[in-house]
Amino acid sequence: MLSDRPTLGIVMMLTAYLLFSVVDTSVKWMLALGLPALQLAFLRYAGHFVISLSEAGLRGLGPIAPIRRHFGLLTLRAASLALATVGNFFVLTYLSLTLVSAIMFSAPIIVCLLSVPLLGEHVGPWRWGAILLGFVGVLVAINPFGADFHWAAPLAILNATGLAIYALLTRHLAGEVSSRTMQFFTGAVGTVLLAPFAIAIWQPSSDPLVLTLWVALGACAWAGHELLTRAHRFATASVLMPFSYSFLIYLTIASYIVFDQLPDAATLLGAALIVLSGVIIWQRERKRDRPAGAVS
Repeated sequence: MLSDRPTLGIVMMLTAYLLFSVVDTSVKWMLALGLPALQLAFLRYAGHFVISLSEAGLRGLGPIAPIRRHFGLLTLRAASLALATVGNFFVLTYLSLTLVSAIMFSAPIIVCLLSVPLLGEHVGPWRWGAILLGFVGVLVAINPFGADFHWAAPLAILNATGLAIYALLTRHLAGEVSSRTMQFFTGAVGTVLLAPFAIAIWQPSSDPLVLTLWVALGACAWAGHELLTRAHRFATASVLMPFSYSFLIYLTIASYIVFDQLPDAATLLGAALIVLSGVIIWQRERKRDRPAGAVS
């Protein structure tokens, strides 16, 4: 049941994306030390899995029937996020935090696009226009015909697609499967998928800061997803959605402080177009879901 405490929901949303920014910043810093992306992705999911397993031991996973009924979709959802994470960590080796996050924010646009064939939803001219605007923003950000274009940039679009599939499956499962179950599957599937690759290329470290960050990856990722889920208990998605763009602000600040990098004009313009596209889609979703006779 939704509790009408929007301020608490917004604080949770802002904190969740702060934790996600800590994960990405830490990963980029460790990638610069030469640690493999697959190893870091495994550590992110292994930590997540340990916490989810502990919670499941204390509180259970939830009703078994929905798990049996949706086992395949739960696995596909978790695998989509794991593959998006691996790709995201890989491109962070080559691209700035701000550029990667801007491209990843095309995920809501891809969700809107995929909702037509996968969910049978109707998309009107406003949202089709927003989808087009969002992809123009992506092209501006990656600047495919510019001298600074990097081949890793298009891969970030594939990562955003994986994130969009994860979001669509979350929307489909949310009414039937508990958040504890989804958290457990996220950690378990990611850990199992990535463990063989991580073991094969494992690079040990004795640096206390690196070891601390290894633990923090999973903890911050789990806590971020938990806060994101809980935020929707206190405020509607239409209230919370604009605050997801705090992620761009966090990573721009982190990019400057940690890596002495500021986004160039193309990245800023592309990010602005992507954000504008997302806001248009969000506004149309609000109008579509608004009861007849309601006023804003």
